[in-house]
Amino acid sequence: MPKFIAFLRAINVGGHVVKMDQLRQFFEALGFANIETFIASGNVIFEAKSKDTNALQLRIEKHLHKALGYEVVTLVRTLEELDQIANHRPFAESEMNRPGNTLYVGFIADNPAKAVSQKVEALATEVDDLKVAGREVYWLLRTNFSDSKLSGAIVERTLGMKATFRNINTVRRILKKYS
Repeated sequence: MPKFIAFLRAINVGGHVVKMDQLRQFFEALGFANIETFIASGNVIFEAKSKDTNALQLRIEKHLHKALGYEVVTLVRTLEELDQIANHRPFAESEMNRPGNTLYVGFIADNPAKAVSQKVEALATEVDDLKVAGREVYWLLRTNFSDSKLSGAIVERTLGMKATFRNINTVRRILKKYS
């Protein structure tokens, strides 16, 4: 069976606390196999018979909404997609590796229209740089989140869709462990 990674939004933030054992049980109830969680921030690795990531996303979202009583946006990627994401270089290596700079990946459900991608990229500031590539938004932060004028909510509003962000190091650690 193919292996997938579900990136969940609204897990263990904003008062929505879910134990990882419970989260694994929710995925087991959907008939998935070899379920593991990776750090307690809504990263679930699982195997499923289906190869349709959109269908998996919707199925997981519906089940989690019923089980938890609130919306949990779910973005599913294959290991192959995660490999492409981890190895994508949206910014110069010198920028991505400069001490104090951090690269985040925002997972979204669909490819935004070119005009929307341009609006997102136009949010760039001296400390924030954004690039949209497919169903991901790459955010290079040259400061702490608290010093940035941008937020995930601003990026989401500009995109017109929900996103969940992960540090590129988390993405690479998941890939290394599960590929």
